[in-house]
Amino acid sequence: MMLWSLAKVVMFVLAIAALAFGASFLSETGAAMRIMVAGWEFTIGPLHAVVLGLFFFVLVWLTLKIVGFLAATFRFLNGDETAISRYFDRNRERKGYKALSEGMMALASGEARLALARAQTAERLLGRPELTTLLVAQAAEASGDRGRATEAYKTLLQDEATRFVGVRGLLQQKLADGDRELALKLAEKAFELRPRHAETQDVLLRLQSDAGDWSGARATLGAKLKAGTLPKDVYRRRDAVLALQQARTVIDDDASIEAREAAIEANKLSPDLIPAAAMAARGYLAKGDKKNATRVLKKAWETMPHPDLAAAFAELEPAESPKARLTRFKSLTNLRTDSDETKMLLAELLVAAEDFPAARRALGDVATRHPTQRSLAVLAAIARGEGAEDAEVRALIARAIAAPRGPQWCCDNCQTARPAWHPVCENCGSFDSLSWREPPASAETPPGLAELLPLLQSATAPEPTLAESPSGQIEAETPDQILRRAN
Repeated sequence: MMLWSLAKVVMFVLAIAALAFGASFLSETGAAMRIMVAGWEFTIGPLHAVVLGLFFFVLVWLTLKIVGFLAATFRFLNGDETAISRYFDRNRERKGYKALSEGMMALASGEARLALARAQTAERLLGRPELTTLLVAQAAEASGDRGRATEAYKTLLQDEATRFVGVRGLLQQKLADGDRELALKLAEKAFELRPRHAETQDVLLRLQSDAGDWSGARATLGAKLKAGTLPKDVYRRRDAVLALQQARTVIDDDASIEAREAAIEANKLSPDLIPAAAMAARGYLAKGDKKNATRVLKKAWETMPHPDLAAAFAELEPAESPKARLTRFKSLTNLRTDSDETKMLLAELLVAAEDFPAARRALGDVATRHPTQRSLAVLAAIARGEGAEDAEVRALIARAIAAPRGPQWCCDNCQTARPAWHPVCENCGSFDSLSWREPPASAETPPGLAELLPLLQSATAPEPTLAESPSGQIEAETPDQILRRAN
């Protein structure tokens, strides 16, 4: 930059020197110029002739500029675009962009009313709705003017370039209003306009899940995988969850073949998903395929022993005797023998078969090491079967009622314990967040007494459960009686 400035100074000095040299040269020549105009004769020197020529050149230039200005003024008065109108347009545009920037800063600063005023000014000066209408909508919403915001979002719908923004704004309003039905339609429209938009995908997936549109939710999940916003392993797990919900009708007597296959598909997608394994087994059972039903349940049991798997395994032979059931369950209880769930299951089966010493050996130290309602209830049943004193049995039952429930379906997000598995937490709305584990003490949900020995109740001839009568005596009470009293 400094070199260029120096060069310009040098060129200016050289130009002045050249002019001075030329004027000196013309003065030294001494030649004169004679001009005849209408009988008049003028004699001028060379230098004067040059000056006169420059004067006429400037005069012609000024004349042309004046004529151009008058012509531009005439066109301006006729409404045509001219330099004058462009000047005013640039001035208006400059003021508009200033108002727009001030409005954005005011909105970011939490000054909603100032932002709305600046946005309206920018809208009037610029005439560019793709820039100003969104700011108007957001500022109006921040200031509590929902009607103005809605109108602004609807205005954005009219332009293809801003349609998605308008739909998204209306979607957020309907979500805030709790209008899930209309929100779902808007989310579907937004997804149609921008199928790779991550936030839109998540909102649509949540709304489809809430509405029970599991097929649509699976399609949206597939779009997330294609867009690269979801890892493949996470996709397979969540797709299994959705396929499981899609197959919920498999438990009905009139369940369709498609429902049964969906349950089986869910299990194949995620073998460690306990509800999917249980439903897949029931799907195979409905087709008369006990072999595959057994295979699915044993594979899931190896992954994580669970009462739902034991219940499904019992359904394979519902009319068998306690001793026959104990023999058949050996193929299950021989797996994961280190698990407390396996030990309690085997102890329950032995209690049902009235082999109380073996039941005590099977239970081991579970009730002492990890006292829960179920483990203590099993221990109370063993003590009663062995002929223990009534006071000892009553004490064990009291401990069982006051003890923690044990593993439950707990939300990893809000820590709420649920009685049954569901793909969406009913408390916080998070997807696939329920896991089988010990809940926090604050989330404990005490069950009825009928829930303490679930497998015994499923036997063909269930053993009576102990209850304390008002007189303080131990009486036998059937599970149905306990359930009615607990409810």
